[in-house]
Amino acid sequence: MKRLLIAVGGALGVRALLRRRRHEPPAEPPVDELRQKLAAAEPEPSAPATVEERRSDVHERARSAIDELGADS
Repeated sequence: MKRLLIAVGGALGVRALLRRRRHEPPAEPPVDELRQKLAAAEPEPSAPATVEERRSDVHERARSAIDELGADS
């Protein structure tokens, strides 16, 4: 009886190993294609050079956002 259980267990183990071996590993993502998409999605750096230019840019964007909120009402 013990030999039968050992044989059945061994057969199940071999079957599990063979099943696992048949499965292909997951495919690698296309790295070059992903890099191209990322490069296309990144905005171009166009930051103003001085603190005053940055400050005026922030104020301008805030004013336009306030105007848009007022127009939606």
